[in-house]
This record gives sequence, structure tokens and C-alpha cells, in this order.
Amino acid sequence: MHEFSIVQSLLDLCEDNAKVNSATKVIKVTIKIGKLSGVEPELLKSAFETFKDDGICKEAILEMNIQPVVIECKNCQEKSTLKKLEIACPKCKNDNITIIDGEEMFLMSLEME
Repeated sequence: MHEFSIVQSLLDLCEDNAKVNSATKVIKVTIKIGKLSGVEPELLKSAFETFKDDGICKEAILEMNIQPVVIECKNCQEKSTLKKLEIACPKCKNDNITIIDGEEMFLMSLEME
């Protein structure tokens, strides 16, 4: 389960940012998870709750924003947010597309004291 290593990296980022900003605790961690990122949100949340107890994030809330897949069709130049994970243009049905968003996971913001 790679969510454990992702959470460890996330907690390390929180620690580093807290030190740089002279914070004593992290209150809220907001992340964006793309539907194609390979990260399972519920497993990530469970891992976060398990591992946060030892550090500056022990009272932190994890807020997850799930990012749908956004594509641009190279055939008709239409930008679309996919409702289903069918990787084709909803307008012209062409599969010659570029994925613009929805493949990554990002730390979006931290609330700290």
C-alpha cells in the first residue's frame, strides 16, 4: 500500500513548512487528488489518521479535494471534464486527447498556528 509512503512524505512536507513559518502545530492539511493519480482517498485518509499522532500534525484535519479528469481533444480542441473514466472526447468521440488535469496529487494549503 503506497498510501503509507505518500502520507509520510506529506507529513514531512508539513513539518518542513511549519519550521520555516515558526508554527507549533498544523490545524488543517488540504490536498488535491486526481482521479487518475493512483491514490485511494479512503486509504490515504486512514494512513494520515494513523501516522499523524507522532508529530506536529497530531490534531490536523485532512481535507481532500478530488480532481476529476480534464482533457483537451487534439481533433476538435474542446476542453472537457470527464464524468466517466472513458478517455475520449465527449464532443467528437476522438481518443486523440491530452490529459490536462486529474493525474497528480498536490499539497494545496496548510493552516498552522
